Amino acid sequence: MRHVLVMTAASATGLLTMFGVDMVDMYFLTLLGETELAAAVGYAGTLIFFLVAVSIGLQIALGALVARSEGAMRRDLASRYCSSGLLFSFLASVVISLLGWIWLRELLQLLGAGGSTLDYAVSYANILLPNMPVLVLGMSAAAGVRAVGDARRSMWATVAGSLVNAVLDPLFIFTFGWGLEGAAWASVVARLVVFLVAWHAIYHVHRLPVKISWQEFVEDLGPLMKIATPAILTNLATPIGGSFVLRTMSQFGDSAVAGAAIMGRITPVAFCAIFALSSAVGPIIGQNAGAGLYDRVRSTLRDAMTFNAVYVLLVWWLMWLLGDLIVTAFSASDEAADLILFYCNFLTGAFIFNGALFVANASFNNLRHPHWATGFNFGRVLLGTIPAAYLGGQWYGARGVLAGEAFGALAFGLLAMVAAFRLTHRLEREHTPLPDTNQVEGLDTERRPPL
Repeated sequence: MRHVLVMTAASATGLLTMFGVDMVDMYFLTLLGETELAAAVGYAGTLIFFLVAVSIGLQIALGALVARSEGAMRRDLASRYCSSGLLFSFLASVVISLLGWIWLRELLQLLGAGGSTLDYAVSYANILLPNMPVLVLGMSAAAGVRAVGDARRSMWATVAGSLVNAVLDPLFIFTFGWGLEGAAWASVVARLVVFLVAWHAIYHVHRLPVKISWQEFVEDLGPLMKIATPAILTNLATPIGGSFVLRTMSQFGDSAVAGAAIMGRITPVAFCAIFALSSAVGPIIGQNAGAGLYDRVRSTLRDAMTFNAVYVLLVWWLMWLLGDLIVTAFSASDEAADLILFYCNFLTGAFIFNGALFVANASFNNLRHPHWATGFNFGRVLLGTIPAAYLGGQWYGARGVLAGEAFGALAFGLLAMVAAFRLTHRLEREHTPLPDTNQVEGLDTERRPPL
C-alpha cells in the first residue's frame, strides 16, 4: 500500500494543480457574467479531449514499454522505446491537430454548439489546437519520467505549468481584457512550461532519449502500436460518450450545458487522486509483472481498490457539504444550479465504478492485454453511458442525462476488476522465468541495442 500511496500522491499533486487551474479558468470566466462562455468552454473542451485521449493512449504505450524494460534491467531498450515513442507522439499530434483545426466549426456544430456560443468556442479552440503538439510532447515526456520511477519530477512538470497558468489567467482575462481568449493564451504558455520541465527531467536528468535512425523508429512502431492502438481506442471511448452526453444536454439550453461544463471542471479536481491512481499503479504493475512477481501485482490491485473506495466516499461527503458554496462561487443559476446540486448530493458516489475501471484498465495495459481495456471502455460507453443518458434525458430531462452518465460505468467497472484479478492468476500459471540472456517476454530484445 505504501508504494501505491507514494506514487499516487506524487501524481495526484501534479494532476490537482493541472485540473485545479482548469477549474479556476472556469471560475474566472463565470465572473464575466455570460452563461455562453461556460457553455463554449464545455464544447471546445469536449472536442480537444478527443486529441488528449489519443495522446494518453500514446503515453500508455511509451510508459508500458519503458517500465517493462526498466523492470528487466534493459535501459538500452527503455531509451530506444522512449525516443521512438516521443517522436511518434509528436507526429501523430501534428496531424490530428491540423485536421481538427480545418474542420473546427463543423465539429463544434456537431456537438450542438450554435449562435454566439459557437463563435466563442471557435475562438477558444483556434488558439489551443495549434499548441497541442507541445502539450502532447510534455505529457509523453512526463510519462517516461514516471515510468522509470521518478514520480516527483513528473509531478513538478505539471505543477510548474499549472502555477504559470494560475498567475496568467487573471492577468490575461481581466487586466489585459482578453476575456475567453486570455484564458486560452494562458493555457498555451503553461503547456510550454510543462514541456520544458518534463524535457529537462527526461533528457538532462535521466538521459533516457537517445538518437535513433529512421529505420529503428519504423521497427519500434510495431511494439508501440501493439499497445497504443487499443489504448487509444480505449481512451477515445470517454470523449465519444462525453460528446453524446453534451449533444443530448444541449437540447435543454446553454444553462444546462454550462452546469454540466462546470461539474466537468470540478469533478477532475475532486477525483484527481483516482485519476492519479490509475497512472501510478501502471508502472508498479508493469515492473512487477516483468520480474514475474504476480503476488505483488495482485497486492497492488487490492490496495488500489481499497484506496478508491475510501477516497470516493470521502469526496462524496465533502461535495454534499459544499454544494451550495459551489453554486454561489460559480454564479450558477436556473438549470445550471440545479444540476450542480443534484450531482453533489446524489451522483458523486457513482465515481467509485469509474475508479475501478481505471485501475483495471491500467493493469490490462501493463499485462499485455490492452484489448481488454478497449472492450470494457467501449462497453461502458456504448452499453452503459449512451443508452442511460439518452433514456434519462427522455424521462427526467437534464437531470436524467447527468445521472445516466454517472452510472454508465456501474456494471463494467465491477466486471473489469474481476477480470483483472483472473488475468493475474492466469499469467502467473503461464509465466516462464527470464533466461540468462536478459530477454524480456513481450519485448523485442533480439535487436542490436541503440548506440
